[in-house]
Amino acid sequence: MAPTPPPASVFTLAPNLPFVDALAAGLWEQAGGDALALNRFTVLLPTARAVRSLREAFLRLSGGRPILLPRMAPLGDVDGDEVSLMMDGVTGKAGGLDLPPAIAPLRRQLLLARAIAAAGDRFAKTRAQAARLARELAKLLDQTQTEMVGFDRLHALVPDDYAEHWQVTLSFLSIIVDQWPAILAAEGAVDPAQERNNRLLAYAAALRAAPPAHPIIAAGSTGSIPATSELLATIARLPTGSVVLPGLDRDCDDATWEALDDAHPQFGLKQLIDRIGVTRDQVPDWTLAAGVAPSCPPARTALIAEALRPAGTTEAWRDLGDLDPSALSGLTRIDAATPQEEAGIIALILRQALEMPGQTAALVTPDRNLARRVATELRRWDIRVDDSAGRPLAQTPVGSYLRLIMDTAVQGAPIPLLSLLKHPMAGAGWPAGQLRRQARLLETAILRGPRPPAGLEGLRHAIRFMASDAAEKRRRITNPSIRDDLLTMVDRLDAAMGSLAAAVADGEERPLSDWLRLHIGAAEALAALEGEAGSDRLWRDKDGEAAAQFIDELREAADGYPPLGGKDYAGLMEVLIAGKAVRSAFGLHPRLHVLGLMEARLQQFDVMVLAGLNEGTWPPAPPPDPWMSRPMRRDFGLPAPERMVGQAAHDFATSCGAKTLYLTRSERVEGTPTVPSRWLLRLDTVLDKAGLRGRIEADGDYWRGLWQALDRPAQVRPCLAPAPKPPLSARPRKLSVTQIETWMRDPYAIYAAKVLDLSALDPIDADPGAAERGEIIHRALDLFVSHYPDMLPPDPLGELIAIGRGAFGDLLDQPGVAAFWWPRFERVAEWFVAQETERRRTIKPLATEVTGRITLPGPGGDFILTAKADRIDRTPTGGLVLIDYKTGTPPTGKEVRLGKAPQLPLEALIASGGGFEHVKPAPVEGLEYWRLSGGDPAGTIQMLKEDPAALAVEAREGLLDLIHQFDDPDMPYHSQPRPAWAPKYTDYAHLARIKEWSAGGGGDAEG
Repeated sequence: MAPTPPPASVFTLAPNLPFVDALAAGLWEQAGGDALALNRFTVLLPTARAVRSLREAFLRLSGGRPILLPRMAPLGDVDGDEVSLMMDGVTGKAGGLDLPPAIAPLRRQLLLARAIAAAGDRFAKTRAQAARLARELAKLLDQTQTEMVGFDRLHALVPDDYAEHWQVTLSFLSIIVDQWPAILAAEGAVDPAQERNNRLLAYAAALRAAPPAHPIIAAGSTGSIPATSELLATIARLPTGSVVLPGLDRDCDDATWEALDDAHPQFGLKQLIDRIGVTRDQVPDWTLAAGVAPSCPPARTALIAEALRPAGTTEAWRDLGDLDPSALSGLTRIDAATPQEEAGIIALILRQALEMPGQTAALVTPDRNLARRVATELRRWDIRVDDSAGRPLAQTPVGSYLRLIMDTAVQGAPIPLLSLLKHPMAGAGWPAGQLRRQARLLETAILRGPRPPAGLEGLRHAIRFMASDAAEKRRRITNPSIRDDLLTMVDRLDAAMGSLAAAVADGEERPLSDWLRLHIGAAEALAALEGEAGSDRLWRDKDGEAAAQFIDELREAADGYPPLGGKDYAGLMEVLIAGKAVRSAFGLHPRLHVLGLMEARLQQFDVMVLAGLNEGTWPPAPPPDPWMSRPMRRDFGLPAPERMVGQAAHDFATSCGAKTLYLTRSERVEGTPTVPSRWLLRLDTVLDKAGLRGRIEADGDYWRGLWQALDRPAQVRPCLAPAPKPPLSARPRKLSVTQIETWMRDPYAIYAAKVLDLSALDPIDADPGAAERGEIIHRALDLFVSHYPDMLPPDPLGELIAIGRGAFGDLLDQPGVAAFWWPRFERVAEWFVAQETERRRTIKPLATEVTGRITLPGPGGDFILTAKADRIDRTPTGGLVLIDYKTGTPPTGKEVRLGKAPQLPLEALIASGGGFEHVKPAPVEGLEYWRLSGGDPAGTIQMLKEDPAALAVEAREGLLDLIHQFDDPDMPYHSQPRPAWAPKYTDYAHLARIKEWSAGGGGDAEG
């Protein structure tokens, strides 16, 4: 007959009790208040943070007096050496426990990636894709081993029962079935989850074989991991063992208890006590010592439990009696409009908590973006509080710098290059700040506009070209010292990164360790400042230490990884560095905390904000399993995804025990309406039934109003429209015919361009736009007509196409230009040749791209009008026809007649007066717009019906009137004075702040 197992020693602590304080006080009483006796106790807790919290609780309990603390450790970090010593005592010989070590995570990811890549393009086309798949495979390994499920069950999933893509998945998973065990055996290691299971199960076996004489307490765990559950069951039945459960509900009715499902907060505890072999009524409260008081009324705990009851028993809400109003004491719900508002309100709540001496406060949320927003909001009061989950290494200064080094070496594009040169870590051996100043010069002179030639040599060529007379005038480098400084910067960049860039360019595959050496060498060299080595700067701070540790781990894990090219290395590094986090350790506020769900377990604060309470965030939506469908998971032996919801529900319920509690959510996220968390909806239902819902939301308006008032100015005045009045001496005395139209429609644009001498910067690495397309087509047609002014060549279309290819040049290498622009140009060329063939029977080209000018009188002195005509033809009668090529939409005849589009009439004025070079004065007989769209039709000719001479006279009178008005010093340069005449596009809209004053109804400003 088997011996009767000893009775289990299991206790619970209610959610409204400060867990670690109550635990510490109870242990102190068990030790008889002996400060030297506590060190005989062993306490196991769920997390390292819980261990720190218990240590602080003992410090509070002792009032600062020195005591010997118990031996405390996280459950998952049970000391393998201690277990080995215990087994030595059981077996009577050394080496009683020989557990293989856990494989390093980076090493495992690279080994799995190597196995995936070995399958060719079947599963991953790049090394980066293989590394991502390896990361997911590692998660599957951890999950299956945590649940103690063998992969031999995978073959029980009959492929014929599933769709074809699941069969491909099962084929892919054969990597970890057929290959991974042998790979691990060769490494002499096991997976981390298996190593943890081995330690926990060995510890449980050692405790059973040799029960310790000293007390051992496992507290705060729900036993969600099977190996942990086995250890807890063992500890509970030790003569000196105890298990303290967090928030076991002993008050719910039996029907509710039996109806618990995976998504209920008590489901994990129910499984655990079943595993231990006790019932709820056999679990007493943990002994409470004097001085440990509940944080909130018991009615709060009862309210949350009622709101979270299983769906199968919610019919009990029909007979719900009156609720104790004390349940709502200290409880507030706030529905914010946006995540930004939610973060601002939370920051205000945390800031207010600091007004009370000694008061602690915490934000608990699974939403990492919201946590970062709150930390940023708190900076306005110079309060530093970081997310306990840490910050991704890739987003830290050092992490982003390492990524930019490779992006620049691989892409050679302007944006990563500028980002690198302006990065705080980049110095190039110059004094601090000088490299960024040089980078700004490089940006404006070289990198804005179309991309320069590739590589560092391409940069040098572009710098020398921009310093030559052939460069565009407005972007020309006229100062030789600037040119020399830029060339020196490129030389320094070449000295730092030349070896890495050359290795990437040659396309040769190298070992991973070689790429690491080149990468880190370039990073350290470029990070140097005058008088300070790059290595001293790069690895100095917390993120530098984390990056150095990551590099060391990767260097150790790289052994045996197959050679790869530079682009593959950059992609691989991007994936690997994404899995590393950096946690700040110093300079954080001691009374404020931002915690994730795992970190918040067993923590208690005076003020707690449970935030991000939207469905899909808290509780989180079960992530889609990339490997198995729900039936496959069930057949394989993995738990349902809803178990994660149940654990999140338990975290929510236990966190609701704070003295002052705020529940917050955002009604919209990125403009999309959200659904409140199921727990909030259930709470609303219960409170509606009791007629108490309004009380929980009463303070929401106060906090929303406070946040909105935080940045609201005391007085809001509409922005005034600009109306500058420069002195007459500063006003322009020379404009082109196209600028005259701008002068009429938007005088402020002329003021900004001619008086302030401001011009718009081109975009960085700009794709050719409509303006460039128009210039190219104009240039091609100009070359064709100037080469063949009299007789067309034998193959005019072929010749024009050839000229067009030369005009497009390197742009034809761009896919968008080749796919869209070039076919349109071919259609334009065909239409243009047909027009020329017919037109030249009577009308001959006289000049193309010809400049002209005329001087007009004004009160302030002579005014020069300039023009550059696209084309001037000669009619058989000796008259002139002025042609304007338009790749966009030309103005209508009505717009020309009303003076809105005076370009061609003003050109007619110049031509009739002999103002165009090499064009003798003659009557203007026609004004034509040639629209060259390349569509259907490819081109059209719009001939103005009005008399050119009359239009020229009217244009002259209008221009003289305009000159006369602006020669008055009191005449302001308004921004778009007539909205109906406003130009379709202006470079100066942001400078004139048009959207502000036009929406606010502001009048003119003086200036």
